[in-house]
Amino acid sequence: MKKIAVIHTDFPEKFGVPRQSGLVPELKGEIIFEKEYAVNEAVRGLEEYSHIWLLWEFDRNESKEWSPTVRPPRLGGDKRMGVFATRSPFRPNSIGMSVVKLDKVEIRSGVGPVLLVSGIDLVDKTPIIDIKPYLPHVDSVKDAVGGFAERVKDYSLKVEASEEVLKELPKDMVEPLLKVLSNDPRPSYQNDPERVYGMLYGAYNVKFTVSNGILSIKNIEK
Repeated sequence: MKKIAVIHTDFPEKFGVPRQSGLVPELKGEIIFEKEYAVNEAVRGLEEYSHIWLLWEFDRNESKEWSPTVRPPRLGGDKRMGVFATRSPFRPNSIGMSVVKLDKVEIRSGVGPVLLVSGIDLVDKTPIIDIKPYLPHVDSVKDAVGGFAERVKDYSLKVEASEEVLKELPKDMVEPLLKVLSNDPRPSYQNDPERVYGMLYGAYNVKFTVSNGILSIKNIEK
């Protein structure tokens, strides 16, 4: 398979990236096609769709080995499930998939078509290997069952931050950040209330602690 494009997002590292697409609708991304595929005709008609499927590569896995079982973070990190019952990045083939909102198809001089999308869950410069339209009449299945993921979908943290700290961010980045943090970006095996975590978000380093279900933003450094 060939890389057809890359996506640009505000997450230079995987720490902090939402675990699923659509969890934070405000998070934006831009999809830039590789030269071979930067052809206006290739996206003709795509603007008629509200959402698209992205197929992409987990290109920053620390290990290329796969395991038949994995520890889903939302189950506390101490319970194993079959890899094919999860969306773990450590798979026989490192392929991810996301449904994102297509905000605009923009034609840029010297670049070609650029897809402006939102609700992303990808690291900056993730390789895209295919793009397909989302078809609501077949892709949305009535009465579908969500397995163990359904039981933990409402998990969230309360986020606290002073106005003074949040002033360090541009206004349009504040609400997405709060939603990202409420989804608890920490690895499931880390639960030290004294630990100060650092999460890169755009040009900023967000420092926070977590204790008793409350995430406290300590400071934001550019």
